[in-house]
Amino acid sequence: MSQDSQHGKWTISSSDDDDDDEVLPPSGTTASKSHNHSSHWSHSPPASKLEPATKEVKPEPAKTPISSLLIGSEARQLAAINQLNPVKYEPSPSLTGKRKKEVLDGSGWALSDSDDDDDVAKGKSVSKLPKRQPPSPKSKKAKVEKERPPSPHGRLYYIDEPEDFFESTVPHLNDNYRFYLNKVTGLDRKYNSGALHIRDVLSPLFGTLKESVQFNYCFDIGWMVQQYPSEFRDCPVLIVHGDKREAKARLVQQAQPYPHIRFCQAKLDIAFGTHHTKMMLLWYEEGFRVVIMTSNLIRADWYQKTQGMWMSPLFPRLPKGSSASAGESPTFFKKDLLEYLASYRAPELEEWIQRIKEHDLSETRVYLIGSTPGRYVGADMERWGHLRLRKLLYNHTNPIPGEERWPVIGQFSSIGSMGLDKSKWLAGEFQRTLTTLGKSSLRPDPPIHLLYPSVDDVRTSLEGYPAGGSLPYSIQTAQKQLWLHSYFHRWKANTTGRTHAMPHIKTYLRVSPDFTQLAWFLVTSANLSKAAWGALEKNNTQVMVRSYELGVLYLPSAFNMKTFTVQKNPFPVSSSSSGFPVPFDLPPTCYSPKDQPWIWNIPYNQAPDTHGNIWVPS
Repeated sequence: MSQDSQHGKWTISSSDDDDDDEVLPPSGTTASKSHNHSSHWSHSPPASKLEPATKEVKPEPAKTPISSLLIGSEARQLAAINQLNPVKYEPSPSLTGKRKKEVLDGSGWALSDSDDDDDVAKGKSVSKLPKRQPPSPKSKKAKVEKERPPSPHGRLYYIDEPEDFFESTVPHLNDNYRFYLNKVTGLDRKYNSGALHIRDVLSPLFGTLKESVQFNYCFDIGWMVQQYPSEFRDCPVLIVHGDKREAKARLVQQAQPYPHIRFCQAKLDIAFGTHHTKMMLLWYEEGFRVVIMTSNLIRADWYQKTQGMWMSPLFPRLPKGSSASAGESPTFFKKDLLEYLASYRAPELEEWIQRIKEHDLSETRVYLIGSTPGRYVGADMERWGHLRLRKLLYNHTNPIPGEERWPVIGQFSSIGSMGLDKSKWLAGEFQRTLTTLGKSSLRPDPPIHLLYPSVDDVRTSLEGYPAGGSLPYSIQTAQKQLWLHSYFHRWKANTTGRTHAMPHIKTYLRVSPDFTQLAWFLVTSANLSKAAWGALEKNNTQVMVRSYELGVLYLPSAFNMKTFTVQKNPFPVSSSSSGFPVPFDLPPTCYSPKDQPWIWNIPYNQAPDTHGNIWVPS
């Protein structure tokens, strides 16, 4: 559908959801649509000069294979291209002349009507945009034995890790909640103490690995294999993915050098759904472990982004002859995990379902919240998505005096279509879920704060503008829901040292008016979208879910508490701390009138990022 607006003419997707890796092409696909970028929504922050990145960069072959650039959504592919062949910021009269701005409904977005930009908008003078720098003609270095393979995300991702970046002894972790952030290069050492990298998770320090399953959306198979310790590198791995057709063929081709890798394709029968779940099942000689996380299995997701995970304790094997109900936790985690795996209807997962039945998961204190594609009625409506969350909050929390003043916070890395106004989904069924506390008949209307990075958050990040490739909020979706942006708050995470590590983590929580206590906390793969969480249909008698998602819910009652105390300084980690390590600063910071949410498919050329570059989608 074509639409004219104050931002020019845009072709609007007919899909309901343009979510994180959701409506965008599945992993390994090229863009199937060309987006019209002729109109300028130009963010115009002060053209302050940022210090260029000075981290040492590992050499890499001059050419990154084109096939490697095809990993992930269209937004991620654009980020890879910008990393490989950046556009430098060059102040010029044609780009920094006086700009007359039209501001939309207080949204903070401005459209230039300068003559120069009109020419660009009409396609008459594209040459006035800064040119992409040609690849450096430097001669290729002879590849040495220990040199890493080419990065599909550009050479700047090869930033040296400090010697102590990977753990050589059992890491000092807070085992109370088992919620961990990923390590981030470029931070003060203390902010990685108690955080984990994928190499740490797969380390022999946590068990002698026999087999594993990797559920994910986006895979770089060669890189993934290298993260396993050498002694486990040939152990069987099952990849659970949602790719189809050409994308599936490319994924299988990636694995050709690795005969120990097998595949399981998740069924995606509803349009615009994705396999977005991110989970590891790890089977050891000593037992079994589950890791539920927010990171894709690509290098870019594990180095300079804020990510999170829940890592289970080591589950021991049950004695032979144990009953079918043995090894269950008070949160029914075992039953729910088995039910989630059974929803795939995949023969490849049957042996894993049997293995889980043979282990003792009773130590688990979190609740599993999954989404699986389908249309559900009756009691099945509460099995998945936000109605599953609503049921758990109804059954396992209690009303709180003055709860109408307890804000709900949602934090995510992508946004689907919410409808023409807030009542269509966000302030209707989804708000009712997020504000449920026990069996109270009250339906309070507390503040709702949504955390999503602004353009300036991305511009000043460790990765610079290419960090926005993992924040794929499109202009096609954004311009249909300007009402949503009044909810937005900045990404600030000074308490965890991660203000400049853009979030790919997704968290939802209910916090006290003074921001010191939590009624509950959820970490999940689910972004802010109906595809992920589900949407009611047929006069609320049916719920439709498009995607696979997975997360864990922390409820104080499972920890014999009334509320969780927010930990003021989560780093360095202390095993004695009883506070909950919220990954961002509280209270959140509301957008100023000048702030704009990051939109991935429009240009930002008025100020350089941390690497001296601009963002010009092509």
